[in-house]
Amino acid sequence: MKYYCIGIKGTGMSTLAQILSDLGNQVSGYDDARGHKFTQDGLEERNIPIYYDGNHELDKDTIVTYSVAFKEDHPELQRVKKLGLTVKKYNEIMGDVIDMFETIGVSGTHGKTTTSSLIRHFLEETVGCNYFIGAGDGYATKDNKYYVVESDEFNRHFTAYHPTYAVITNIEREHMECYKDLDDIRNTFEIFARQTKKLVVANGDNEEIRKINYATKVLFYGFNENNDVVIKNMNLTEKSSEFDLFINNELYGHFNIPLFGKHMVMDATAAIIIAKELGLEKDTIEKLLQTFHNAKRRFEEQRVGDSIIIDDYAHHPTEIKVTLEAVKQKYPNKRLVVVFAPNTYSRTKDFKNEFIAAFKVADKAYLTEIDCNREKQEDYPGITSHIITDNLKDSEIVSVDTMDKLKNETSSVVCFMGCAYVDGLISAYKKVIENNK
Repeated sequence: MKYYCIGIKGTGMSTLAQILSDLGNQVSGYDDARGHKFTQDGLEERNIPIYYDGNHELDKDTIVTYSVAFKEDHPELQRVKKLGLTVKKYNEIMGDVIDMFETIGVSGTHGKTTTSSLIRHFLEETVGCNYFIGAGDGYATKDNKYYVVESDEFNRHFTAYHPTYAVITNIEREHMECYKDLDDIRNTFEIFARQTKKLVVANGDNEEIRKINYATKVLFYGFNENNDVVIKNMNLTEKSSEFDLFINNELYGHFNIPLFGKHMVMDATAAIIIAKELGLEKDTIEKLLQTFHNAKRRFEEQRVGDSIIIDDYAHHPTEIKVTLEAVKQKYPNKRLVVVFAPNTYSRTKDFKNEFIAAFKVADKAYLTEIDCNREKQEDYPGITSHIITDNLKDSEIVSVDTMDKLKNETSSVVCFMGCAYVDGLISAYKKVIENNK
């Protein structure tokens, strides 16, 4: 079959395009963003063409799918509709693909990518698996039994999925442009949970998750004693995080992970439970944890001179806070600077106070102006990054052109955060380091 993916450089769409190609389909795509983005690496490896205008021809039997970042009035979407081509949402196509396999659907407001990547690592190194992970990473072959799918609640996408096994890492307010309130979010997670066929592995410490009416077996995990799987004896050090897992009050095992922060211990626990349920031995799980490398843009480190640069996808205040705390765990004696690129007006407006609290973990915070391609600034009068920096001590606005503001931070840990493009910011900071040697 032939597929044309509009918004092909988006994290979800890039992953889907790679998977469709791996399954033997002819795939091409369109995007407005001409600059290089990390999500296109997998596309280039598969020789998937990327177009930046509407001058190319498309066969009549081509199925078109598009990113939600592209509105109905976008010229390229209008063009394919005028051509009479079949148009489907990307999650609908993904739902059709994964129904052919035993699927592990990983959902939650935060932690989806790390948990999915851990499960992928466990299976890939043992029995093999397909995967669809939101870091722009996807692979599929008809020969594999399992499919690991990061299941996103944005725009209720994951309601198109009917997984064999599901993980719910947490539920809290997010994507309020898509949901009425927290009850609406939880009810949508309940739809996903009730569509799960065999087992739901859920964070039992989360109040909203406990409210869900499950239709199949559920295993709760967390630090609270009322969970089926209880985390105890956690020890967070500069080198790793270690902990014990108790299942039904009996010690299952002691685990050491090369990841940082309490939230990573929670994500690892969910992945360990899934691996155990799929038949992996404890010794195998313990060994594989030691060889795990997190997904792209998840606490991704590089050292340039005396500076440590961390690139992270965190864009919600909860994610930002726990990631900055994890940086403090690993580098307790280093000055911590955060550079954040907000990408929606709605999230900035809805979580202003939470952002301010999160950035206080750092010694200094820099924010770029909001760069949003799915919302219009005129719909959010008065909402700019200044509503945060004006109310946060030791913070200011920065851009690629003014990165020289960080010239005195060249021996600090500088954490670049956001799901918008931060590559340019990192490159500009590296030039600052070079110029101040």
